[in-house]
Amino acid sequence: MTDETVLLESQTLRTSVLDRTEVLDRVKTLSLLVRQLTRRHREELTANGMAILRGADLREFESDNVSLSLGSYPQARRSLTVYSRRAVLNIAMLLRDSEVARRVRTYLLDVEQASRAGLDGPALDDRIDQRITHILGKTVVPMFNALIETAGEHQRELVAMRDGVGRIEQRLRTHHARLRRLEGRKG
Repeated sequence: MTDETVLLESQTLRTSVLDRTEVLDRVKTLSLLVRQLTRRHREELTANGMAILRGADLREFESDNVSLSLGSYPQARRSLTVYSRRAVLNIAMLLRDSEVARRVRTYLLDVEQASRAGLDGPALDDRIDQRITHILGKTVVPMFNALIETAGEHQRELVAMRDGVGRIEQRLRTHHARLRRLEGRKG
């Protein structure tokens, strides 16, 4: 697995993976699943640490997290949903068709079974945290980052295409007017 910092620094590596657009479909699918889960299980997720920041809370969060400020984010936003580690685990347990979620559930069940067998409590908690952090860091977080990155790119592409269509429409109107004038002279 390629370390994401290498992708940030190596144009050659970035170029070599540009054709792997299937990952965008998976990210989009995961994003839609999470949105649906958030809607369906809002109360449960909120109880486990999910919060929707708006207004002053959003501005304070952005000022505390400079890398997320509007200056580095491609478009303005009115709200931001943040998830605690517990809420992310909750989502992983709610996702049914996700391989990542299946691995998290399996791991949690294995840990529960091992804890019943009498393993050391605090050390087990540390191992759980490390394993979950590893799984989320290698899968979910990069997918969310890719989704955020591509959303801005897609918006810019759509704006550029809209502008291009506008220019083409204007040219067609101009050509149509010229044709009408030329046809008027012939008649």
